[in-house]
Amino acid sequence: MATSIAANAWVDPRAEIDEEVVVGPFCTIGAGAKIGRGTRLMNNVTLMGNVTLGSDNLLFPNVVIGADPQDISYRGSDTRVEIGDGNTFREGVTINRASEKEDGVTRVGSHNFLMGNCHVAHDCKLGSHILIANGTLLAGHVHVHDYASISGGCAIHQFVTVGSYSFTSALSRALHDVPPFMLVEGIPARPRCINIVALKRNQFSAERIEIIASAHRLLYRSKVGLNQARELMRTGNQLTPDVEQLFAFIEGQQVGKHGRGREVRRAA
Repeated sequence: MATSIAANAWVDPRAEIDEEVVVGPFCTIGAGAKIGRGTRLMNNVTLMGNVTLGSDNLLFPNVVIGADPQDISYRGSDTRVEIGDGNTFREGVTINRASEKEDGVTRVGSHNFLMGNCHVAHDCKLGSHILIANGTLLAGHVHVHDYASISGGCAIHQFVTVGSYSFTSALSRALHDVPPFMLVEGIPARPRCINIVALKRNQFSAERIEIIASAHRLLYRSKVGLNQARELMRTGNQLTPDVEQLFAFIEGQQVGKHGRGREVRRAA
């Protein structure tokens, strides 16, 4: 299939558009855009600034990618957005360009699904196979790891890290890092149980799930503390790579300010 650009779309001649791309009616494509093979932009999509889209992405109406960061310290430097392959961005999704405070890139991996009216702020880093439901807001500098799910109407505080295979329940306010494998809920969001649905869907064995559940019980039910939990798991021959990952995440979380491990520079 040849590239198709609607007659009433506006595409800057300096934009780089691969084969088999579809640009629908009333889209606006700026000079810094690079669009990979097979990507489809429905009507009224806007790409501003330096935006790289990989292959086979699907952008629904009113998606805006690459606008200036909503950061009052931004002074117009040449920052960018980089997006991988096979993502779906539903109606009204917005993804801002990075500020000047990290590496200058807002990055989204591959095979993610962002539902209507989600916002991804400046300097966010999203992995792959992530699901984010309608109306969720990611503040600046948020990191979301692979296979995480965030339900509708959630607010994720700046510098929060959302761990792999975690689930953030609807309308939660995540002020602290969300540990991998956990289901968190509330205002503020706290770990309630393991995210057993995601673990089963991703072919975690029953034994593997039970070991993660044992770590959860020690940390969040018995509240024995990280060091003692590690010793107990080691004694029970349950210090698996999953548990090590969980413990390392929590250890890093405790280094930062207010349970956000990536705010080390602001820690007391």
